[in-house]
Amino acid sequence: MSILNDRQRLVLALIIHDYVETAQPIGSQGLVERYKLEFSSATVRNVMVDLTDAGYLRQPHTSAGRVPTEEGYRYFVRQLMGQTELPANTRRTITHQFYQAGQDVNRWMRLAASVLAHQSQGASLVTAPHPEQARFQHLSLIATHGRQVLMVVVWSGGQVRQQILTLAEPVSQEMLNTATDHLNRTCQGLDADGLAALGGQFDALEQDILRLVGEEMLRMQRPVSGEVFRDGLTNVLAEPEFAESDSARKALRLLEERPLLEDLLSRTVLHSSMDDVQVLIGGEGTWEELRDCSIVLARYGAPGLMTGALGVLGPTRMSYGRTVSAVRFVSGMLSDLVIEMMADE
Repeated sequence: MSILNDRQRLVLALIIHDYVETAQPIGSQGLVERYKLEFSSATVRNVMVDLTDAGYLRQPHTSAGRVPTEEGYRYFVRQLMGQTELPANTRRTITHQFYQAGQDVNRWMRLAASVLAHQSQGASLVTAPHPEQARFQHLSLIATHGRQVLMVVVWSGGQVRQQILTLAEPVSQEMLNTATDHLNRTCQGLDADGLAALGGQFDALEQDILRLVGEEMLRMQRPVSGEVFRDGLTNVLAEPEFAESDSARKALRLLEERPLLEDLLSRTVLHSSMDDVQVLIGGEGTWEELRDCSIVLARYGAPGLMTGALGVLGPTRMSYGRTVSAVRFVSGMLSDLVIEMMADE
């Protein structure tokens, strides 16, 4: 990034502020009049030319004012925005809403998505918390019909998963009970690697079940293993820059298509610290779907035990300070709730 002087930093920050509000190119005369600047519009024009030459602004049309570029937004986020917080009354309201939700994790997720969408006026996503390293606790197998069996697995931390299995041949409930007794005694507290190392100790039926349990365990540890909670999709589609283009719809595919979302989270926040909010602008040359958008992401939860991710997607012309503040506050709130939940179990 180029080193900007104080006047250039001020003009860039004011242009970004006004452009976020109006979605219209910003002229020098308007800046001088709105902010009662101590220098002339001619001086501001010269500064705007310098910022354009440096790659932080662009001029859509010859006679138009300037708008920020992706590099301009990046400079703003990294150098000018500073640490921001939601207003105190807003933080109190959000905290009250979460504690009214009780101990229902799904209500936390839906509320988090709603709060993020409302505070940012963007599209929010929240992934359900998942164990970073699942461990086996208990297994039940229930014969249902023919070769079909209901498998209920309880993981350390109390997560419960159900799945219908189709076995190679019908098996009696008595045989299923014998298999589960053996597996529960042998597999208690083991992770996926530990389960895989036990294959030779079981008969054919138990090995089949063990393989399916291991596959489910690996699915649980993926970045997006459960439900994804979304809100505010219409906020993005209503933005003026997306009115006659499919850019927003391409970007929203990241929220809808699990493989794309897993790729994004795996390469950004999956291994970040809990207080690290990441801002991706224009896809950062990696995600073509985000070329005209920005996304603000963070992790939440209990590090090493159970975590999830949340974020807000919007146009590059988003209110970064407000969005980053909302993402940071909600991620902290969810982290506190998840840690309390695990301490109570």
